[in-house]
Amino acid sequence: MQTTVNANRKFSIDQSPIAEDLKPIPADQRKVGVIAYMAMWLGDGFNIGNITLGSSLVVAGVATMNLLQTLMAAAIAILIIAVIFTLNDRFGYHTGAPYVMQLRLSFGKNGAKAASLLRGIPAIVWFGFQSWTGALALNQIAKIMTGGSFNNTAICFLFLQALQILLALKGFKSIKIVATIISTIVMVALVSVFVILVTKHSAVIGTKLVNVHGTWGLTFFGFIMAFLGNYTTIFESAADYARELRPNLSDKHRGLLYFLPITLAYGMTLTTGAMLAAVTGISSPVGAIAKLFNNNGLTLFVSLFIVLGVITTNMVANIMPPTYVLTSLFKIPQKLAMTIVGLLAIGSFPWLLVQASSATGLAIFIRTYSIFLGPMTAIILTEFYLERHQKVNLTALYDEARQKSVQWNAPIALLIGACAALLQVDLSWIIGFVVGGIAYVILNRVHVEERIAAEESLE
Repeated sequence: MQTTVNANRKFSIDQSPIAEDLKPIPADQRKVGVIAYMAMWLGDGFNIGNITLGSSLVVAGVATMNLLQTLMAAAIAILIIAVIFTLNDRFGYHTGAPYVMQLRLSFGKNGAKAASLLRGIPAIVWFGFQSWTGALALNQIAKIMTGGSFNNTAICFLFLQALQILLALKGFKSIKIVATIISTIVMVALVSVFVILVTKHSAVIGTKLVNVHGTWGLTFFGFIMAFLGNYTTIFESAADYARELRPNLSDKHRGLLYFLPITLAYGMTLTTGAMLAAVTGISSPVGAIAKLFNNNGLTLFVSLFIVLGVITTNMVANIMPPTYVLTSLFKIPQKLAMTIVGLLAIGSFPWLLVQASSATGLAIFIRTYSIFLGPMTAIILTEFYLERHQKVNLTALYDEARQKSVQWNAPIALLIGACAALLQVDLSWIIGFVVGGIAYVILNRVHVEERIAAEESLE
Protein backbone atom coordinates (compact mmCIF):
# COMPACT_ATOMS: atom_id res chain seq x y z
CA MET A 1 0.00 0.00 0.00
CA GLN A 2 2.87 2.32 0.86
CA THR A 3 4.39 1.76 -2.59
CA THR A 4 1.15 2.81 -4.30
CA VAL A 5 1.00 6.06 -2.34
CA ASN A 6 4.60 6.88 -3.14
CA ALA A 7 4.12 6.02 -6.81
CA ASN A 8 1.34 8.61 -7.15
CA ARG A 9 3.16 11.56 -5.58
CA LYS A 10 5.18 13.96 -7.69
CA PHE A 11 8.94 13.47 -7.59
CA SER A 12 11.94 14.41 -9.73
CA ILE A 13 15.48 13.09 -9.62
CA ASP A 14 16.72 16.57 -8.69
CA GLN A 15 14.86 16.18 -5.39
CA SER A 16 16.70 12.98 -4.51
CA PRO A 17 19.02 13.18 -1.47
CA ILE A 18 21.48 10.94 -3.33
CA ALA A 19 24.89 12.55 -3.98
CA GLU A 20 25.04 14.65 -7.15
CA ASP A 21 27.90 12.55 -8.56
CA LEU A 22 25.60 9.50 -8.53
CA LYS A 23 22.78 11.14 -10.48
CA PRO A 24 22.37 10.42 -14.23
CA ILE A 25 24.70 12.17 -16.65
CA PRO A 26 22.62 13.72 -19.47
CA ALA A 27 23.57 12.72 -23.01
CA ASP A 28 24.64 16.26 -23.92
CA GLN A 29 27.12 16.34 -21.02
CA ARG A 30 29.05 13.20 -21.94
CA LYS A 31 32.47 14.19 -23.23
CA VAL A 32 34.36 10.91 -23.77
CA GLY A 33 34.64 10.05 -27.47
CA VAL A 34 35.38 6.77 -29.23
CA ILE A 35 39.16 7.28 -29.51
CA ALA A 36 39.54 8.35 -25.89
CA TYR A 37 37.37 5.44 -24.71
CA MET A 38 39.45 2.89 -26.62
CA ALA A 39 42.61 4.54 -25.29
CA MET A 40 41.29 4.02 -21.77
CA TRP A 41 41.06 0.27 -22.32
CA LEU A 42 44.41 0.17 -24.08
CA GLY A 43 45.93 1.94 -21.11
CA ASP A 44 44.18 -0.42 -18.73
CA GLY A 45 45.32 -3.49 -20.67
CA PHE A 46 48.94 -2.42 -21.03
CA ASN A 47 49.69 -2.50 -17.34
CA ILE A 48 52.09 -4.12 -14.96
CA GLY A 49 49.38 -6.06 -13.13
CA ASN A 50 48.46 -7.94 -16.30
CA ILE A 51 52.12 -8.72 -16.95
CA THR A 52 52.37 -10.03 -13.40
CA LEU A 53 49.29 -12.21 -13.93
CA GLY A 54 50.93 -13.63 -17.06
CA SER A 55 54.09 -14.32 -15.07
CA SER A 56 52.04 -16.31 -12.55
CA LEU A 57 52.01 -19.13 -15.13
CA VAL A 58 55.69 -19.60 -14.30
CA VAL A 59 56.56 -20.86 -10.81
CA ALA A 60 60.25 -20.95 -9.83
CA GLY A 61 61.20 -20.81 -13.51
CA VAL A 62 58.91 -23.69 -14.56
CA ALA A 63 55.90 -22.96 -16.80
CA THR A 64 52.63 -24.62 -15.82
CA MET A 65 51.20 -24.11 -19.35
CA ASN A 66 52.87 -23.83 -22.72
CA LEU A 67 52.58 -20.81 -25.02
CA LEU A 68 49.73 -22.22 -27.13
CA GLN A 69 47.69 -23.03 -24.04
CA THR A 70 48.39 -19.56 -22.66
CA LEU A 71 47.21 -17.88 -25.87
CA MET A 72 44.08 -20.04 -26.04
CA ALA A 73 43.21 -19.33 -22.40
CA ALA A 74 43.67 -15.60 -22.98
CA ALA A 75 41.59 -15.64 -26.20
CA ILE A 76 38.66 -17.41 -24.52
CA ALA A 77 38.77 -15.06 -21.53
CA ILE A 78 38.96 -11.92 -23.72
CA LEU A 79 35.96 -12.99 -25.81
CA ILE A 80 33.86 -13.54 -22.67
CA ILE A 81 35.07 -10.22 -21.23
CA ALA A 82 34.02 -8.27 -24.36
CA VAL A 83 30.57 -9.90 -24.47
CA ILE A 84 29.80 -9.25 -20.81
CA PHE A 85 31.15 -5.70 -21.06
CA THR A 86 28.77 -4.95 -23.93
CA LEU A 87 25.80 -6.51 -22.16
CA ASN A 88 26.45 -4.89 -18.82
CA ASP A 89 27.37 -1.39 -20.00
CA ARG A 90 23.92 -0.94 -21.55
CA PHE A 91 22.31 0.21 -18.30
CA GLY A 92 24.83 3.00 -17.72
CA TYR A 93 25.10 3.96 -21.38
CA HIS A 94 21.37 4.49 -21.85
CA THR A 95 20.46 5.88 -18.43
CA GLY A 96 23.61 7.77 -17.43
CA ALA A 97 23.37 6.20 -13.96
CA PRO A 98 26.31 4.46 -12.21
CA TYR A 99 26.78 0.88 -11.05
CA VAL A 100 25.74 1.51 -7.45
CA MET A 101 22.31 2.57 -8.72
CA GLN A 102 22.14 -0.42 -11.06
CA LEU A 103 22.52 -2.68 -8.02
CA ARG A 104 19.30 -1.25 -6.60
CA LEU A 105 17.35 -3.04 -9.32
CA SER A 106 18.13 -6.43 -7.83
CA PHE A 107 19.33 -5.79 -4.25
CA GLY A 108 17.16 -2.88 -3.10
CA LYS A 109 18.20 0.47 -1.61
CA ASN A 110 20.30 -0.70 1.32
CA GLY A 111 21.08 -4.11 -0.12
CA ALA A 112 22.83 -2.36 -3.01
CA LYS A 113 25.09 -0.49 -0.61
CA ALA A 114 26.26 -3.73 0.99
CA ALA A 115 26.64 -5.47 -2.38
CA SER A 116 28.70 -2.61 -3.78
CA LEU A 117 31.44 -3.38 -1.24
CA LEU A 118 32.10 -6.66 -3.07
CA ARG A 119 33.17 -4.56 -6.06
CA GLY A 120 34.80 -1.73 -4.13
CA ILE A 121 37.14 -3.72 -1.87
CA PRO A 122 38.97 -5.62 -4.68
CA ALA A 123 39.43 -2.34 -6.58
CA ILE A 124 41.08 -0.77 -3.54
CA VAL A 125 43.47 -3.74 -3.21
CA TRP A 126 44.20 -3.55 -6.95
CA PHE A 127 44.87 0.17 -6.54
CA GLY A 128 47.39 -0.59 -3.82
CA PHE A 129 48.99 -3.47 -5.74
CA GLN A 130 49.39 -1.44 -8.94
CA SER A 131 50.84 1.46 -6.98
CA TRP A 132 53.30 -0.79 -5.12
CA THR A 133 54.52 -2.26 -8.41
CA GLY A 134 54.82 1.25 -9.81
CA ALA A 135 56.74 2.22 -6.67
CA LEU A 136 59.22 -0.58 -7.32
CA ALA A 137 59.81 0.87 -10.78
CA LEU A 138 60.00 4.42 -9.42
CA ASN A 139 62.53 3.27 -6.84
CA GLN A 140 64.53 1.64 -9.62
CA ILE A 141 64.57 4.99 -11.42
CA ALA A 142 65.66 6.81 -8.26
CA LYS A 143 68.47 4.31 -7.62
CA ILE A 144 69.82 4.78 -11.14
CA MET A 145 69.50 8.57 -11.05
CA THR A 146 71.21 8.86 -7.62
CA GLY A 147 73.89 6.26 -8.26
CA GLY A 148 72.39 3.96 -5.65
CA SER A 149 72.27 6.45 -2.79
CA PHE A 150 68.46 6.40 -2.71
CA ASN A 151 66.68 3.08 -2.15
CA ASN A 152 63.29 3.36 -0.44
CA THR A 153 60.27 1.76 -2.12
CA ALA A 154 57.94 2.81 0.71
CA ILE A 155 58.60 6.52 0.09
CA CYS A 156 58.09 6.01 -3.64
CA PHE A 157 54.81 4.22 -2.89
CA LEU A 158 53.48 7.10 -0.78
CA PHE A 159 54.57 9.66 -3.38
CA LEU A 160 52.86 7.75 -6.18
CA GLN A 161 49.64 7.42 -4.17
CA ALA A 162 49.57 11.16 -3.50
CA LEU A 163 50.19 11.96 -7.19
CA GLN A 164 47.38 9.67 -8.36
CA ILE A 165 44.92 11.09 -5.86
CA LEU A 166 45.70 14.63 -7.02
CA LEU A 167 45.19 13.64 -10.67
CA ALA A 168 41.92 11.87 -9.88
CA LEU A 169 40.62 14.88 -7.98
CA LYS A 170 40.58 16.79 -11.25
CA GLY A 171 37.76 14.53 -12.43
CA PHE A 172 36.98 12.16 -15.29
CA LYS A 173 38.20 14.67 -17.86
CA SER A 174 41.73 14.47 -16.48
CA ILE A 175 41.47 10.67 -16.43
CA LYS A 176 40.54 10.71 -20.12
CA ILE A 177 43.46 12.97 -21.04
CA VAL A 178 46.00 11.06 -18.95
CA ALA A 179 44.82 7.70 -20.29
CA THR A 180 44.88 8.80 -23.92
CA ILE A 181 48.44 10.15 -23.78
CA ILE A 182 50.06 7.57 -21.55
CA SER A 183 48.43 4.49 -23.08
CA THR A 184 50.14 5.21 -26.40
CA ILE A 185 53.53 5.64 -24.74
CA VAL A 186 53.18 2.55 -22.56
CA MET A 187 52.06 0.48 -25.54
CA VAL A 188 55.27 1.35 -27.40
CA ALA A 189 57.39 0.46 -24.37
CA LEU A 190 55.77 -2.92 -23.72
CA VAL A 191 55.75 -3.83 -27.39
CA SER A 192 59.49 -3.13 -27.33
CA VAL A 193 59.92 -5.56 -24.42
CA PHE A 194 57.89 -8.15 -26.33
CA VAL A 195 60.02 -7.75 -29.46
CA ILE A 196 63.28 -8.03 -27.49
CA LEU A 197 62.07 -11.21 -25.79
CA VAL A 198 61.06 -12.82 -29.09
CA THR A 199 64.14 -11.80 -31.08
CA LYS A 200 66.89 -12.21 -28.49
CA HIS A 201 65.62 -14.95 -26.21
CA SER A 202 63.69 -17.21 -28.55
CA ALA A 203 65.77 -20.25 -27.63
CA VAL A 204 65.00 -19.92 -23.91
CA ILE A 205 61.34 -19.21 -24.63
CA GLY A 206 61.22 -22.28 -26.85
CA THR A 207 62.70 -24.49 -24.16
CA LYS A 208 60.86 -23.12 -21.12
CA LEU A 209 57.53 -22.06 -22.60
CA VAL A 210 56.82 -23.29 -26.14
CA ASN A 211 58.03 -26.89 -25.84
CA VAL A 212 56.64 -27.44 -22.36
CA HIS A 213 53.97 -30.16 -22.23
CA GLY A 214 51.67 -28.09 -20.03
CA THR A 215 48.06 -29.14 -19.54
CA TRP A 216 44.62 -28.71 -21.06
CA GLY A 217 43.02 -29.77 -17.78
CA LEU A 218 42.09 -27.96 -14.60
CA THR A 219 45.14 -25.66 -14.70
CA PHE A 220 44.17 -24.48 -18.21
CA PHE A 221 40.58 -23.73 -17.24
CA GLY A 222 41.76 -22.27 -13.95
CA PHE A 223 43.85 -19.69 -15.79
CA ILE A 224 40.92 -18.84 -18.06
CA MET A 225 39.03 -18.05 -14.87
CA ALA A 226 41.98 -16.06 -13.50
CA PHE A 227 42.30 -14.06 -16.75
CA LEU A 228 38.54 -13.51 -16.72
CA GLY A 229 38.41 -12.77 -13.01
CA ASN A 230 41.06 -10.12 -13.48
CA TYR A 231 38.53 -8.08 -15.50
CA THR A 232 35.41 -9.01 -13.56
CA THR A 233 35.76 -6.06 -11.19
CA ILE A 234 35.83 -3.78 -14.24
CA PHE A 235 33.00 -5.17 -16.38
CA GLU A 236 30.99 -5.60 -13.17
CA SER A 237 30.81 -1.81 -12.96
CA ALA A 238 30.67 -1.16 -16.72
CA ALA A 239 27.94 1.43 -16.13
CA ASP A 240 30.48 3.70 -14.38
CA TYR A 241 32.46 4.02 -17.61
CA ALA A 242 29.70 3.82 -20.23
CA ARG A 243 27.78 6.70 -18.60
CA GLU A 244 30.64 8.99 -19.65
CA LEU A 245 30.68 7.80 -23.29
CA ARG A 246 29.09 9.95 -25.99
CA PRO A 247 25.65 8.72 -27.10
CA ASN A 248 24.30 7.11 -30.29
CA LEU A 249 26.65 4.11 -30.48
CA SER A 250 25.13 0.71 -31.23
CA ASP A 251 25.81 -2.38 -29.13
CA LYS A 252 28.04 -3.72 -31.92
CA HIS A 253 30.15 -0.57 -32.00
CA ARG A 254 30.50 -0.45 -28.23
CA GLY A 255 31.46 -4.12 -28.24
CA LEU A 256 34.34 -3.32 -30.58
CA LEU A 257 35.45 -0.51 -28.28
CA TYR A 258 36.09 -3.20 -25.67
CA PHE A 259 37.14 -6.17 -27.78
CA LEU A 260 39.80 -4.53 -29.97
CA PRO A 261 41.88 -2.71 -27.33
CA ILE A 262 41.52 -5.48 -24.74
CA THR A 263 42.58 -8.13 -27.27
CA LEU A 264 45.64 -6.16 -28.27
CA ALA A 265 46.69 -4.96 -24.83
CA TYR A 266 45.61 -7.78 -22.53
CA GLY A 267 46.68 -10.55 -24.91
CA MET A 268 50.14 -9.06 -25.40
CA THR A 269 50.77 -8.26 -21.73
CA LEU A 270 49.76 -11.73 -20.53
CA THR A 271 52.04 -13.31 -23.11
CA THR A 272 54.87 -10.90 -22.32
CA GLY A 273 54.55 -11.66 -18.61
CA ALA A 274 54.79 -15.41 -19.19
CA MET A 275 57.82 -15.02 -21.48
CA LEU A 276 59.52 -12.55 -19.13
CA ALA A 277 59.21 -14.92 -16.16
CA ALA A 278 60.34 -17.90 -18.25
CA VAL A 279 63.45 -16.08 -19.51
CA THR A 280 64.53 -14.44 -16.24
CA GLY A 281 63.05 -16.77 -13.59
CA ILE A 282 61.72 -13.69 -11.76
CA SER A 283 57.97 -13.17 -11.28
CA SER A 284 58.08 -9.46 -10.43
CA PRO A 285 58.12 -7.65 -13.82
CA VAL A 286 60.18 -4.77 -12.46
CA GLY A 287 62.98 -7.06 -11.30
CA ALA A 288 62.64 -9.21 -14.41
CA ILE A 289 62.94 -6.25 -16.78
CA ALA A 290 66.01 -4.95 -14.91
CA LYS A 291 67.64 -8.38 -15.29
CA LEU A 292 66.54 -8.68 -18.93
CA PHE A 293 68.16 -5.43 -20.03
CA ASN A 294 71.06 -5.27 -17.57
CA ASN A 295 71.52 -1.74 -18.81
CA ASN A 296 70.78 1.32 -16.73
CA GLY A 297 69.62 3.43 -19.67
CA LEU A 298 67.13 0.88 -20.96
CA THR A 299 65.98 -0.05 -17.45
CA LEU A 300 65.37 3.64 -16.72
CA PHE A 301 63.39 3.96 -19.96
CA VAL A 302 61.11 0.96 -19.32
CA SER A 303 60.71 1.68 -15.59
CA LEU A 304 59.40 5.13 -16.41
CA PHE A 305 56.75 3.61 -18.66
CA ILE A 306 55.81 1.13 -15.94
CA VAL A 307 55.12 4.05 -13.61
CA LEU A 308 53.03 5.78 -16.28
CA GLY A 309 51.14 2.56 -16.98
CA VAL A 310 50.31 2.15 -13.31
CA ILE A 311 48.88 5.66 -13.18
CA THR A 312 46.72 5.05 -16.26
CA THR A 313 45.38 1.72 -15.00
CA ASN A 314 44.49 3.06 -11.58
CA MET A 315 42.81 6.09 -13.11
CA VAL A 316 40.62 3.95 -15.35
CA ALA A 317 39.87 0.85 -13.30
CA ASN A 318 40.67 1.23 -9.62
CA ILE A 319 39.81 4.72 -8.38
CA MET A 320 36.34 5.61 -9.67
CA PRO A 321 34.38 2.41 -8.74
CA PRO A 322 35.25 2.42 -5.01
CA THR A 323 34.81 6.19 -5.02
CA TYR A 324 31.20 5.74 -6.16
CA VAL A 325 30.75 3.06 -3.49
CA LEU A 326 31.90 5.38 -0.69
CA THR A 327 29.85 8.25 -2.09
CA SER A 328 26.76 6.04 -2.05
CA LEU A 329 27.39 4.53 1.39
CA PHE A 330 28.20 7.68 3.31
CA LYS A 331 26.83 10.44 1.06
CA ILE A 332 30.14 12.26 1.05
CA PRO A 333 31.59 14.46 -1.73
CA GLN A 334 33.38 12.63 -4.52
CA LYS A 335 36.73 14.32 -3.90
CA LEU A 336 36.72 13.27 -0.26
CA ALA A 337 35.79 9.71 -1.28
CA MET A 338 38.71 9.62 -3.75
CA THR A 339 41.10 10.67 -1.02
CA ILE A 340 39.80 7.97 1.32
CA VAL A 341 40.17 5.33 -1.42
CA GLY A 342 43.82 6.33 -1.86
CA LEU A 343 44.46 6.09 1.88
CA LEU A 344 42.72 2.70 2.15
CA ALA A 345 44.84 1.38 -0.73
CA ILE A 346 47.97 2.17 1.28
CA GLY A 347 46.76 -0.20 4.01
CA SER A 348 46.00 -3.10 1.65
CA PHE A 349 49.53 -4.60 2.04
CA PRO A 350 49.94 -5.08 -1.74
CA TRP A 351 53.55 -6.26 -1.45
CA LEU A 352 52.29 -9.61 -0.15
CA LEU A 353 50.67 -10.61 -3.48
CA VAL A 354 53.88 -11.12 -5.48
CA GLN A 355 57.13 -12.67 -4.30
CA ALA A 356 60.39 -12.89 -6.25
CA SER A 357 59.93 -16.49 -7.43
CA SER A 358 56.15 -16.66 -7.78
CA ALA A 359 53.14 -14.45 -8.49
CA THR A 360 50.61 -17.09 -7.51
CA GLY A 361 49.40 -14.85 -4.66
CA LEU A 362 47.91 -12.50 -7.26
CA ALA A 363 46.07 -15.35 -9.01
CA ILE A 364 44.74 -16.60 -5.65
CA PHE A 365 43.51 -13.09 -4.81
CA ILE A 366 41.65 -12.88 -8.14
CA ARG A 367 40.03 -16.29 -7.72
CA THR A 368 39.01 -15.40 -4.17
CA TYR A 369 37.01 -12.28 -5.01
CA SER A 370 35.66 -14.06 -8.12
CA ILE A 371 33.79 -16.34 -5.69
CA PHE A 372 31.43 -13.41 -5.09
CA LEU A 373 31.66 -11.43 -8.32
CA GLY A 374 30.82 -14.41 -10.55
CA PRO A 375 27.31 -14.78 -9.10
CA MET A 376 26.99 -10.99 -8.79
CA THR A 377 27.51 -10.62 -12.55
CA ALA A 378 24.88 -13.27 -13.30
CA ILE A 379 22.37 -11.62 -10.95
CA ILE A 380 22.61 -8.11 -12.38
CA LEU A 381 22.46 -9.39 -15.98
CA THR A 382 19.52 -11.67 -15.20
CA GLU A 383 17.70 -8.83 -13.45
CA PHE A 384 18.20 -6.33 -16.26
CA TYR A 385 17.54 -8.58 -19.25
CA LEU A 386 15.36 -11.47 -18.09
CA GLU A 387 13.35 -10.02 -15.22
CA ARG A 388 12.96 -6.40 -16.38
CA HIS A 389 13.44 -6.76 -20.14
CA GLN A 390 15.66 -3.64 -20.09
CA LYS A 391 12.88 -1.46 -18.70
CA VAL A 392 13.92 1.06 -16.05
CA ASN A 393 12.13 4.10 -14.67
CA LEU A 394 14.94 6.32 -13.43
CA THR A 395 12.64 8.60 -11.46
CA ALA A 396 11.43 5.65 -9.38
CA LEU A 397 14.96 4.31 -9.06
CA TYR A 398 16.16 7.53 -7.44
CA ASP A 399 13.07 7.95 -5.26
CA GLU A 400 14.16 6.79 -1.80
CA ALA A 401 10.56 6.48 -0.62
CA ARG A 402 9.65 4.02 -3.36
CA GLN A 403 12.70 1.80 -2.96
CA LYS A 404 12.59 -1.36 -0.86
CA SER A 405 15.35 -1.53 1.73
CA VAL A 406 16.46 -5.04 0.73
CA GLN A 407 15.25 -7.41 -1.97
CA TRP A 408 16.28 -10.74 -0.50
CA ASN A 409 16.30 -12.96 -3.58
CA ALA A 410 19.53 -11.39 -4.87
CA PRO A 411 21.68 -11.75 -1.71
CA ILE A 412 20.40 -15.30 -1.17
CA ALA A 413 21.27 -16.24 -4.76
CA LEU A 414 24.67 -14.56 -4.32
CA LEU A 415 25.34 -16.63 -1.21
CA ILE A 416 24.27 -19.85 -2.97
CA GLY A 417 26.54 -19.09 -5.93
CA ALA A 418 29.48 -18.20 -3.67
CA CYS A 419 29.09 -21.41 -1.64
CA ALA A 420 29.06 -23.44 -4.86
CA ALA A 421 32.17 -21.60 -6.11
CA LEU A 422 34.02 -22.60 -2.93
CA LEU A 423 33.80 -26.24 -4.01
CA GLN A 424 36.37 -25.56 -6.73
CA VAL A 425 38.12 -22.21 -6.22
CA ASP A 426 40.19 -22.56 -9.40
CA LEU A 427 36.91 -22.33 -11.36
CA SER A 428 35.21 -19.98 -8.92
CA TRP A 429 34.00 -17.37 -11.41
CA ILE A 430 32.17 -19.66 -13.82
CA ILE A 431 30.71 -21.90 -11.10
CA GLY A 432 29.45 -18.90 -9.16
CA PHE A 433 28.11 -17.29 -12.34
CA VAL A 434 26.11 -20.34 -13.43
CA VAL A 435 24.85 -21.43 -10.01
CA GLY A 436 24.11 -17.89 -8.82
CA GLY A 437 22.22 -17.05 -12.01
CA ILE A 438 20.11 -20.21 -11.90
CA ALA A 439 19.42 -19.76 -8.19
CA TYR A 440 18.26 -16.18 -8.81
CA VAL A 441 15.85 -17.22 -11.56
CA ILE A 442 14.39 -19.99 -9.38
CA LEU A 443 14.06 -17.74 -6.33
CA ASN A 444 12.26 -15.11 -8.40
CA ARG A 445 9.71 -17.73 -9.46
CA VAL A 446 9.25 -19.20 -5.99
CA HIS A 447 9.27 -15.91 -4.08
CA VAL A 448 7.96 -13.14 -6.34
CA GLU A 449 9.25 -9.69 -5.33
CA GLU A 450 7.71 -6.43 -6.54
CA ARG A 451 9.91 -4.80 -9.16
CA ILE A 452 9.95 -1.05 -8.70
CA ALA A 453 11.21 1.23 -11.50
CA ALA A 454 10.40 -1.05 -14.43
CA GLU A 455 8.34 1.14 -16.71
CA GLU A 456 10.53 2.70 -19.40
CA SER A 457 12.19 0.60 -22.11
CA LEU A 458 15.78 1.42 -23.01
CA GLU A 459 15.35 0.11 -26.55
